[in-house]
Amino acid sequence: MMTPAKRALDILVALLLIVVLALPFAVLVIWLWLVEGRPVFYVSERMRGPDRSFRLWKLRTMAPAATRSGVSGGDKASQITPTGRFLRRSRLDEIPQLWNVLKGDMSFVGPRPPLREYVERFPELYARVLRSRPGITGLASLTFHRHEERLLADCRTPEETDATYARRCVPRKARLDLIYQDRRNICFDIVLMWRTAARALGLGR
Repeated sequence: MMTPAKRALDILVALLLIVVLALPFAVLVIWLWLVEGRPVFYVSERMRGPDRSFRLWKLRTMAPAATRSGVSGGDKASQITPTGRFLRRSRLDEIPQLWNVLKGDMSFVGPRPPLREYVERFPELYARVLRSRPGITGLASLTFHRHEERLLADCRTPEETDATYARRCVPRKARLDLIYQDRRNICFDIVLMWRTAARALGLGR
């Protein structure tokens, strides 16, 4: 469910950022193409509803041969490129998701779009969470993301990463996403967007 005001805010901010970031983004794409090679973009299936998927766009941050679906944990740490580490830390890898916002697949604020496999494993949970349109950032992203990174960084195999994510991350993130869902309004969205920008610029924790 999305109100007209929330959708209007998404479109306005997305268009503004596209104008502001057009030149830096073009430079970044050329840099990635020259230094890291092709492909420059990483496209992955994500869910915006229990039975509705979309193609999420990001700048590639992992070695081409290693790019695959699944949650990123310690088992994939060696596959992240030097440029990819910077892109992830600054969240610049998510600039292409402005296209997803304009298309209406995502909002700026909401639960992070999950992989199909977790929606199918936890159908009742995600049926509730995905009543909110997935977002680039959100309450769970701001308050739990770094703890999630620490939990997954200790994982050494894909199976361990999956088990840790399913057991220790999915329920906690969903709880925060549902808190956002109960309290969401335009002012709350603006606060969360501002906090996300401040963190990306190194102005906040």
